[in-house]
Amino acid sequence: MIATLRHRDFALLWVAGLISVAGDYALIAALPLHAYALTGSAAAAGGVFAAVLLPRVLLGSVAGVYVDRWDRKRAMVAADLMRAALLLPLLAVVSPDLLWLLYLVRAATGMLGLVFDPAESALLPRLVGEEELIAANALNAMNNNLGGLVGPAVGGLLYANGGLPAVVIVDCVSFAVSAALILLIRASGRPEMVDAVPASSAWMRALGEWKSGMRLVRQNDVLATIFVAFGLGLLGEGTFEVGFTPLVIDVLKGGASGAGVLFSAQALGGVVAGALIARMGTRVSPRKLFAYGLIGLGLADLGFANAARLAPPGISPLVLAAAFMMFAGFPAVANQTASNGLLQARTEDAYRGRVFGALASITGLAVLIGIAAGSVTIDRFGVVPVMSVGGTMWIVGGLFALLRLPRGAGSGPPDACRGTTK
Repeated sequence: MIATLRHRDFALLWVAGLISVAGDYALIAALPLHAYALTGSAAAAGGVFAAVLLPRVLLGSVAGVYVDRWDRKRAMVAADLMRAALLLPLLAVVSPDLLWLLYLVRAATGMLGLVFDPAESALLPRLVGEEELIAANALNAMNNNLGGLVGPAVGGLLYANGGLPAVVIVDCVSFAVSAALILLIRASGRPEMVDAVPASSAWMRALGEWKSGMRLVRQNDVLATIFVAFGLGLLGEGTFEVGFTPLVIDVLKGGASGAGVLFSAQALGGVVAGALIARMGTRVSPRKLFAYGLIGLGLADLGFANAARLAPPGISPLVLAAAFMMFAGFPAVANQTASNGLLQARTEDAYRGRVFGALASITGLAVLIGIAAGSVTIDRFGVVPVMSVGGTMWIVGGLFALLRLPRGAGSGPPDACRGTTK
């Protein structure tokens, strides 16, 4: 783990991520609370998540085409600075009539995330050796959870004392600092290029490159299995995201501070998991790490959704829910680490932006469908039953991955499973 962090460029990326993720988690924790406070509607709170998902669904795989053309380091810096500027209109959202502006800002920053996230995942293999990909991805996951540990607690505190403006300013500063650190990375951010797709126009060329990336995913059994397994699980994640706020406030009686505690509990588990997986490195089977991670996340979500029913006398349901959230951090880091490592190892550099962009699009669509289903069914059937069904979907995705992923997945060279570009 420490050896991986000794890579200067990776350490810069790691610290930049920690700062920006902490700031963004503070905002992510505050925005649903703000929407719920203004409207009292679970659908309004869920809309915060839906707003950032719509661009991902529509443009995720398209953005990946340009990530495979642009200097990835410069693209990340530009995305950070633009996100900082775009957050400022949130300062005006002070009434239900202006809630549309909140959703618009989240959609705009989400579009920039479609550039930043695939660029980061595509750049990572250049900053560490191939044998360190699992450790590096585990450290990134730990990094995200460190940010998640600090961010929601800070966001809840800032929101309680300074309202939404205080949270927005902190997030703006975090993006600016992240951009400055990424600028210091020495490794080249220019992607490897393949032969250009013959086309009569720039639009047709982009379409041809997009088709090449999708063909690679379709023809590669490992990539296709990861896409389907995540899609199944994230259908349930959508119900979790729309149901989280009403569950915490109305069922667990946790209030805004309770929501921050629960976010931090999962992050604490994720920090420990990231450190453990980073130490284990290549000794862990990516196939099992991914599949059992999905199954474990489903079990954790089932326990969380039913904490009020499972809590023994004398134990607060909120305490039990926090325990399930802490446990969820372990499988969440496991499947994230394994999936990123498998995608990076099984995809040529020239196609990584398109593969990660396509994954963002597919998973965003699954979550969006889950949010829509949750928004309709929670009011009719109750938040606990709907979130329980959602947890089960993670288990279904994990079983699918366990059956479909070859036992040697993750051990072969990047060109062992290339798709055709014809």
